[in-house]
Amino acid sequence: MIEELYQKSLLRLAANATGDGRLESPDAEETLDNPTCGDRITMQIRLIENDIAELKHQNRSCMLCQASASMIGEHAQGKTLEDILQTRENLQSMLQGTASPGTSEWKELEFFNVVAAHKSRHNCVLLPFDALIRALETATKKA
Repeated sequence: MIEELYQKSLLRLAANATGDGRLESPDAEETLDNPTCGDRITMQIRLIENDIAELKHQNRSCMLCQASASMIGEHAQGKTLEDILQTRENLQSMLQGTASPGTSEWKELEFFNVVAAHKSRHNCVLLPFDALIRALETATKKA
């Protein structure tokens, strides 16, 4: 099981750690935990007119959560809450086996296909999205 989850594409994505770090004076910050496996992620964002202008994350988590956060770090700039909600929905549908990643500009979504058969690991992949969504909701309420 573990060997099939640790694909080179996911390991590479996690190792890139795109967006890792901290923002000075973020518009919003959200920390979430996955009590099942102990993952913890903090997402910090800065918005310009409801678009993500800057994003940073810090995580103490498994490789799948790190890879998901890194993917977000690569693609989230310029996106809105609605964009992130749609991408999360696409990812969750793919993990549940009810859809393919489709033609999303987030080509790395397909890397997570191997997680579909491991329901207990779905939250590891979705946790960074959930933290980002909460941060976006907080920031847009302030605006």
